[in-house]
Amino acid sequence: MISNSVNTNAGAMIALQNLNKANSELEVVQNRINTGLRVSGARDDGGIFAIAQRMRSEVSGFGVVQQSLDRGVATTDVALAAGEAISDLLIEMKEKALAAADASLDTASRTALNEDYKALREQIDSIVTNAEFNGLNLVDGSTNSFVALANADGSNTITVSAEDMSLSGSIVTLSATSSFGTATQADNIVSQIETSLDNVNASLARLGTKSKALDIHATFVTKLSDSLSEGIGNLVDADLAKESARLQSLQVKQQLGTQALSIANQRPQQVLSFFQ
Repeated sequence: MISNSVNTNAGAMIALQNLNKANSELEVVQNRINTGLRVSGARDDGGIFAIAQRMRSEVSGFGVVQQSLDRGVATTDVALAAGEAISDLLIEMKEKALAAADASLDTASRTALNEDYKALREQIDSIVTNAEFNGLNLVDGSTNSFVALANADGSNTITVSAEDMSLSGSIVTLSATSSFGTATQADNIVSQIETSLDNVNASLARLGTKSKALDIHATFVTKLSDSLSEGIGNLVDADLAKESARLQSLQVKQQLGTQALSIANQRPQQVLSFFQ
C-alpha cells in the first residue's frame, strides 16, 4: 500500500529509476550506432575486448608480413629478370664464339665477331650491377640472401638465397676480360659459355621456385588476415538493424518515463484536497 505523503513520493522514485534506466540504455545504443561497434572498449565487455585486441594485433602483424613478402617477391623478380637476360646474352655470345671457332673464317671476320662478343659480355656486367631493388641485389654477390617474414610474431621466415651471376664467378665462369683471336680460343670459350649457361639456368630455377613460394605464402597471409578481420567483426560489430529498432523503442520508453515522472510528481498535490 502506498501512503499519501508530502515527504516521500514512492511513485516518483520508481518513475525516476525507470527513466534513468531508459536513458542509460539509450546512451549505449547511441554509442553503438555512432561507432558501429557493439564492443568499443573494455567497459562494454572486457573479455571480448581483450580477445579482439589480440586479434587486431595479429592482423597488424600480418600487414607487416605482407609488406616483407611483397619486397621479397619484387627483389626476386628483379633477380629473375636479370638472370633471364643474362641467359639470353650467353646464347648470343655462344653464337658469336661458335662462328669464330670456324677455322676457315678470315681474321677480319673473326675480329668483328670478337667485338660483338665483348659488347655482349659488357652487357652482362651492366645487368648484374643494375639488378637492384630497394638497395638489395641478389645477383652481384653483395649479399648472401633475402629473408622475408612469414608470420605475425617474426618467428618464421622465408629465405631466398642469392645467386651471384657476376663474370668470373662460380655461376658465370667466363672471365670479365674474355675474348678470342683464334679459332681455338673461340672454341674454348664456347665450352665455358655452355657451362655458364647451364649454371645460370639452374640458378633461375632456384630463384623461380622461391619466387613462387613467396607468392603462395603472400596469398595465404592475405586470406588469413581477412579471416581474422572477419572474426573481429563478428565479435565487436553492432547489428545496426537491431540497434535501430532498440533506439526507437527506448525513445518511446524515455518519453513515457518522463510523463510517468511528471504524473508521480503531481501526486502530493492530492493531499491538499484532504484539507479543503
